[in-house]
Amino acid sequence: MFVKRILIYFPLALILFLVQSVFWVPTYDKQAVGNPKRLVKFLEASGGDAAILNPILSADSSSAAVNEKVFEGLIDFDNDLKLRPRLAQSWIQFEEAYLTVNPSRRPPGYSGGELAREWAQFLLQSLRARRGWYGNIRRVEVLPEEEVTGTVALPVLGEDGRPVKNNGVVKTLDVAYRLKRPPRIKFTLKKVDQDFFTPIKHLIGQGYFSTIPYARHIEAVDPAHAERLRTAHARILPLTEHNPVILFTLREGVLFHDGHEFDASDVKFTYDSIMNPRNASPRTSDYEPVKALEVVGPYRVRIVYKRLFSPAINSWTMGILPEHLLNARRLREEAVAAGRRGDEPFTLRDTAFNRRPVGTGPFVFGEWKSDEMIRLTRNDAYWGAPPEYEEYVIRIIPDTLTREMEFYAGAVDQYGAEPHQVARLKSDPKYHSISSVGTSYSYIGYNLRNPLFQSARVRTALGMAIDVEQIIRYVLYGEGERVSGPYAKITDWYDPEVPLVPYDPAAALKLLEEEGWRKNAEGYLEKEGRVFEFNLITNSGNPTRKNILTIVQNSWRKIGIKCNTRMFEWAVFLKDFVNTMKFDAVVLGWSMGFDPDLYQIWHSSQAGPNQLNFVGYDNPQADRLIVRIRQEYDRKKQVKLAHELHRIIARDQPYTFLFVSRATRLLDRKIVIVERQADGSEKYVKVYPTRDGSLSYYFNKLRKLETVPQFTPAAG
Repeated sequence: MFVKRILIYFPLALILFLVQSVFWVPTYDKQAVGNPKRLVKFLEASGGDAAILNPILSADSSSAAVNEKVFEGLIDFDNDLKLRPRLAQSWIQFEEAYLTVNPSRRPPGYSGGELAREWAQFLLQSLRARRGWYGNIRRVEVLPEEEVTGTVALPVLGEDGRPVKNNGVVKTLDVAYRLKRPPRIKFTLKKVDQDFFTPIKHLIGQGYFSTIPYARHIEAVDPAHAERLRTAHARILPLTEHNPVILFTLREGVLFHDGHEFDASDVKFTYDSIMNPRNASPRTSDYEPVKALEVVGPYRVRIVYKRLFSPAINSWTMGILPEHLLNARRLREEAVAAGRRGDEPFTLRDTAFNRRPVGTGPFVFGEWKSDEMIRLTRNDAYWGAPPEYEEYVIRIIPDTLTREMEFYAGAVDQYGAEPHQVARLKSDPKYHSISSVGTSYSYIGYNLRNPLFQSARVRTALGMAIDVEQIIRYVLYGEGERVSGPYAKITDWYDPEVPLVPYDPAAALKLLEEEGWRKNAEGYLEKEGRVFEFNLITNSGNPTRKNILTIVQNSWRKIGIKCNTRMFEWAVFLKDFVNTMKFDAVVLGWSMGFDPDLYQIWHSSQAGPNQLNFVGYDNPQADRLIVRIRQEYDRKKQVKLAHELHRIIARDQPYTFLFVSRATRLLDRKIVIVERQADGSEKYVKVYPTRDGSLSYYFNKLRKLETVPQFTPAAG
């Protein structure tokens, strides 16, 4: 029966190879019977090898699969995509807000006293009746005048007075200054509030802000820069300032795999390493909003942010590095041992640690044979419940058919199965099929700078002409769901009440006719002598997108639209078309995170070359919502704002939102979740998809049994 299945589904040229694989790979049953070691070893097949086993340096999925088991962050996401404690046992968020005292203005009804204290007293008395506002204040302090020095980046100007650019990036010059900062009023707030200063500004009036004598307080170190420095006065001396704060209390008694205790110095070291430009970490932008990270005790870390940015807390899911193994002294010692000269740079990218990592996670690094395998072993000293599996092994198997055959034979327990592969084995009693909605979505993006696409009604009509369900059924083998907007469907930010664009070619044609388009003698839509014709492009090497091109082209042709399709190699596709905005329409996809910040993709300021809003979406109402969402720390308010943004973008249809693919997995039915009961007994639960489709949330509870257990309905 096994060979017959091969003959049906695979090309004749591969039959001999596949039949041979049945004999040279022992079946799962043969591996398991009398071999208890196989039952405690989880084998995963990967198409590519890891690149670097260091969480602050890696940027590939193969490395991430290992790093997430060797290292841990302060926090991570639970089954409902809410943040939960890991190396941090708890945390609080609050705000320190500052109002700079304008020395040229005095509060109404006050005279002769200390100006800063008078302003503080005036504001508190005036706003005491605002219970919500006043009740959020924990403490008010008056900070004295101080002198500070610093630098500010100013654009280098050419002879024509315009900024000089290098490869499209504005060149800057760091200009040094001295600041005599006036007294400030510091408000410590219980909760972060982006609207905290709104009533204050109303009380003190706009004149308070327009009359600040900047020149009296800011001086250029080099007088030649004095005039240029005026353009940065408001940046150097902000009159209001939001500084959100996260205070982490760390878990005590956690050990790195070498037995050294984890503490706050490791958190600071990890942050400093990310921000050190010599290490070239791809994570730098995630931590740029940090103003200061302070160790306030062996198990307490205080992180102050420069500005309001609610997604910033998600960056602390980053794996924490061991300071004692990677500090400057240890790197120098390793450099000397490696024969490096004293003047040669030796950074975190050069250390052997990246091939022999040490973390605090549930698995300990064992060995790495390049392009062959990576082996991890159980951390029996793990601070939480140690994993059920004694070993976790990633086998590097580049060939997709070989991965599939290894899985059939039981030589691997998991691999990245394609939808058609899952469809073949869904009914096989040996396997358990897991399918869950992923975090990415596919779309057709229209260049809104093109006159063809400037009407939302036209863009809506284009979407109505496409049968997306047909794509899901025949291209994805049913492993997908339609989406209506810009958020990951599994998150709270996605509004399920927003209707999908209906498949209705007749109504689509009617909309286009109302926009002035009429069919010509050749059957194509035409308006003012111009045929409705454009190019739809995507990258090569992606069979799903290739099929979408064909289906969409045919769908639009039926209503009179002439669509030409082309595919380009990925680097060319990005460099020559997407990044330069030289396209009509594209088929692409976004892999979304778990926070509601859509600034880079949808804000109008991000619509330039090499930016992510390459379709040129520009809606002032959406811009305001996007900014408010990234500055809002109250989750309920964020959800409400995100739903509003979803509705606006869905109405405007800058994309035709197509579908989210389902994350499909196959597991042997002998693999179960072990739930330990209070009385010491065990309960076996069938493996089920978490909200994000990941197995990592409960991977430590997985175990392979000798036989398939009988599940009760409640357990399955």
